[in-house]
Amino acid sequence: MTQSGVNDWWRGAVLYQIYPRSFADSNGDGLGDLPGITAKLDYVASLGIDAIWISPFFRSPMKDMGYDVSDYCDVDPSFGSLADFDALIARAHALGVKIIIDLVLSHTSDQHPWFTESRKNKSNPRADWYVWAESKPDGSPPNNWLSIFGGSAWAWDPRRRQYYLHNFLTEQPDLNFHNSDVRKALLDAVTFWLRRGVDGFRLDTVNFYFHDQLLRDNPPAANREAPDVPASNPYTYQNHIYDKTRPENLGFLRDLRALLNRYPGKTTVGEVGAGERGLEVMAEYTAGGDKLHMCYAFDLLSDKFSARYIRARLEVYETIVSEGWGCWAFSNHDVMRSISRWGFEDVADQAAPLLLALQISLRGSPCIYEGEELGLGEADIPYEEIQDPYGKTFWPDFKGRDGCRTPMPWDSSSGAGFSTGKPWLPIPDAQRARSVAAQEKAPNSTLNRARRLFHWRKTIPALINGEMKFYDSSQPLLALSRSHDGRTLLCVFNLGRTAQTFDASVFARVEPVFGHGFNSTLNGKAIALPPFAAFFGWI
Repeated sequence: MTQSGVNDWWRGAVLYQIYPRSFADSNGDGLGDLPGITAKLDYVASLGIDAIWISPFFRSPMKDMGYDVSDYCDVDPSFGSLADFDALIARAHALGVKIIIDLVLSHTSDQHPWFTESRKNKSNPRADWYVWAESKPDGSPPNNWLSIFGGSAWAWDPRRRQYYLHNFLTEQPDLNFHNSDVRKALLDAVTFWLRRGVDGFRLDTVNFYFHDQLLRDNPPAANREAPDVPASNPYTYQNHIYDKTRPENLGFLRDLRALLNRYPGKTTVGEVGAGERGLEVMAEYTAGGDKLHMCYAFDLLSDKFSARYIRARLEVYETIVSEGWGCWAFSNHDVMRSISRWGFEDVADQAAPLLLALQISLRGSPCIYEGEELGLGEADIPYEEIQDPYGKTFWPDFKGRDGCRTPMPWDSSSGAGFSTGKPWLPIPDAQRARSVAAQEKAPNSTLNRARRLFHWRKTIPALINGEMKFYDSSQPLLALSRSHDGRTLLCVFNLGRTAQTFDASVFARVEPVFGHGFNSTLNGKAIALPPFAAFFGWI
């Protein structure tokens, strides 16, 4: 339990993301499922994490692997049943692990009954539940808005003879949040899961809920760099001021928070896809204590990696966030795994523990993606086996997200202990070699070092709730401190491949802290750090 209290358990908690299709398959069909997760909860609890974020498992045609929901209040049969979910929650809670589920509120599947009714005509009870618009006089789409998954964000529907908005796949029509009945229906879905005992919600594309009702064209982007969109995607050519991150969004977030406040101890973490404005939106969405509890943007999920870059982004966040709380991830189901993205595949055994140590030392709540505790790199999936529609559209420059979604390697067998059938994505030999079974046997494996780190962190209140401050250092060193209850912990990280020395003479004293598994040494006021090493000490 953190120092903030029972209801603020999420503040500084370590989250662990599970992608259910790829975690554990209980019935041999090649797809992970809820009973599979339940069977592995003892492993998850052994890591020393506080909560699990489970990616969508709702009823879905699976055009976007469950992020196209056709029923918010049921489990897709491929993942199990509501009874299976209840069993999962009961077992997790018995182990002291919280459960956060992934809600996709901005859009539904085109197979959702709401959309089936909405598209019938312009006068049915749900005619205005989605974003419909007339064509321009020449039959072209209403404006220039683009879909993240390629092409126009508008699809023509011959039944209504109108266009509907889809920020993602054409099979993912956007809900009309300007309609109060839509907002109520979505809050009812939230209530359904709160009553079922979930501890919180990860909110997919949380800044996409509202659109500009005047349907104004987006202007060109001054800067085409976006940490959450590949450079080959023309989506980066626009400044997305009218199709997302609208000011009306704040009102809905307040309504959502008011609902959660009726269920003490529940939390929210929002995904902010707002390009270079991500940190600013994070601050806005978590300010005031009346909106989201936590947010994350893609700044630390980008291709950029250096001590200078990480410090710069986090100092921006610390400057603009006075009372909000961040959630920091280095990998997730949408981006290349950090070990590969940052060029550490050849030194994964050294780099993976260091990245985890850095992640759990930042002010906020770290979110660890399944397999990071094993040091997994990205899988290279051949085109003919790609499942992700995003990858199929932008291949070969962008190969999609399947490379980070390959099944969890539990052992070195043909199915990697994930399934007795053919896994839905191929599991590379390199990942089998880094399996849980193989690493359990090695005391200093990445897995066992991760365990030590997570459990050690629980003994250091400063790393959970402390304020953060950075110190000047030369590349590739990153130095920061966490201060709590009158004590300050110095944290120094060598993000490079050669040994480094940090001059700690500015501090009156430095008292090393042990138990984290790194072997940096203090010689007088000089801290000697081997490659990919960390140092922790009271100052």
